[in-house]
Amino acid sequence: MKALVYTAVKQLHLRDAPDPVPGPEDALIRIEAAGICGSDMHAWAGHDERRPAPLILGHEVAGTVIAGPMAGQRVTINPLVTCGTCRFCRAGRDNLCTTRQIISMPPREGGFAEYLAIPARNLVAIPDSISSQQASLAEPLACGWHAVRLGTAALDLPLDKARCLVIGGGAIGLGAALVLRSMGAGNISLSEPSPPRRAIAAKQDGIETLDPSVALPKDVDLVIDGVGYGATRSAASAALRPGGVLVHIGLGDAGPGLDIRRATLQELSFIGTYTYTAADFREAAAAMFDGKLGALDWAQAVPLADGANAFARIAAGQVAAPKVTLIP
Repeated sequence: MKALVYTAVKQLHLRDAPDPVPGPEDALIRIEAAGICGSDMHAWAGHDERRPAPLILGHEVAGTVIAGPMAGQRVTINPLVTCGTCRFCRAGRDNLCTTRQIISMPPREGGFAEYLAIPARNLVAIPDSISSQQASLAEPLACGWHAVRLGTAALDLPLDKARCLVIGGGAIGLGAALVLRSMGAGNISLSEPSPPRRAIAAKQDGIETLDPSVALPKDVDLVIDGVGYGATRSAASAALRPGGVLVHIGLGDAGPGLDIRRATLQELSFIGTYTYTAADFREAAAAMFDGKLGALDWAQAVPLADGANAFARIAAGQVAAPKVTLIP
């Protein structure tokens, strides 16, 4: 098969790769759309030791099953493969599985390729009304679903009464804002420094967009940081009112930024979130299919063969779309 292979820092090459060999519980998927995630960008830039070259990146995937269970069905893929038997899996917190694997991280190759093998239990069927490109957004939207669910549980007031701030207008941030809206939040602001990205987010009903260089709101009940840099953690903790909740999705860096003293004195809650549970993924996908997360029209499609150039353009800030989707 053809695959876009990460071969060295800032190096991607379209080359022949071995076809995946499905295991006894696996389905073989012909990939039709695979989104570029921020974690793929970190790996490409040499900032993720968990993803050493050579490796096929990509974990936001949709396509058609061509062999195995669900053959002939169009599907979106939960890329997180868990054991199903550890204490976390048994408790419904399978994203914390002690032996979890995710495609695009050894030992599992990713989805920037023509084919992928993955356990059939990780597949969610796509209705005819949803394109494969739209369906590949299930993964970043599930991240937002998981974050909003945990943040809502930690609030001391109903979500429909809360002031909510999302930091970041990429797919994670915009997705979290759309999930907030779908779950009943009525006061949602989204902070994004890029004017083109703010314009895209502003087209979504019920979401106010802000330029962080001007000002951010204060006395916010719930902040979702979809970026995860020191500066955004600092801005998030400053925006919260006493007793507020910060949900941290982004993995931008591991440096300081959170105001620990203020968090202690004013009882701010900090919740780190990693991916989603299998139930979160299915629920987010169902909300997508029901139209509750909007038109899903904010991704830019690029041929897989042009993937290396897409990575370079994203890194250079030349892409306004919150998501770039590679099409084999």
